[in-house]
Amino acid sequence: MSELGIEYQTVLGLPPVDFVHLAADLDCHHISMKVTGGGIYDHPSFSMLDDTALRQQFIAALRDRDVTISLGEGFVVRPAYELRDEAAALDVMAEFGVTRVNTVTMDPDLPRSFDQFAVFTEMASDRGMTTTMEFAKSLTVTDLPTALQAVAHVGRPDFALLVDTMHAVRSGNGPDDLLMLEPEWVGYIQLSDDTLAQRNPVYRDDSSDRRVPGTGEMPLVEMVAALPPVPVVGVEAPMRSLLAAGTPVSECARQAVAGAREVLQAADELRKTRARGCHR
Repeated sequence: MSELGIEYQTVLGLPPVDFVHLAADLDCHHISMKVTGGGIYDHPSFSMLDDTALRQQFIAALRDRDVTISLGEGFVVRPAYELRDEAAALDVMAEFGVTRVNTVTMDPDLPRSFDQFAVFTEMASDRGMTTTMEFAKSLTVTDLPTALQAVAHVGRPDFALLVDTMHAVRSGNGPDDLLMLEPEWVGYIQLSDDTLAQRNPVYRDDSSDRRVPGTGEMPLVEMVAALPPVPVVGVEAPMRSLLAAGTPVSECARQAVAGAREVLQAADELRKTRARGCHR
């Protein structure tokens, strides 16, 4: 069974060192992380690109609590912006020991986006990292077929898809679609649950208020079982409504982790059942 990580969105802007300790306290030894973040839900903004003291405190916390970063985030293709300018941020990610970074595009120019993915992948490779690319209805790469076009365009073994289960379902994909994916096409999985229908008219606002995995309407067990196994599955379950109602971030994360573990266990059992059926 894949190991479980906690995605940065789940903790809704929690400061980096606090995030490491929370993950370790929940017996999760993988997190996703950005170089800059915070500034929401009363959490202070931070920049580990500029704040070298914070950067060293973060590295020490990772070491002391036996936590690794399973995914480096925050790399976005935008119009008139070159991902080559993210070299310093990638250097910081390398200092953190990151081996996989993710990118998305909000540039409506799809061919340019694909070219930027290729540039970024080469930059990451130079630092010993592989790259994933995420698709969602709110992004320029909105669906799985377009995402696979990006994989073909970049044409490197160190560039693959990040599949977020909620985004995949809302883009029109189900377990049968995911079964068709070759193992080398999938580099990372984010476990997300929600209602099938978008509730908030703004997709990004809607996706910041998800459900505890296993309590929403997504066919999570079937989707995870259909996807090629990956070393780490990150639970991405920001629950803005719970936080607004007074539930501490730590409790939101605890519920997300508990639900995700149940889903992963059920998906592993489903894989085993299918394998036994194939051998009969």
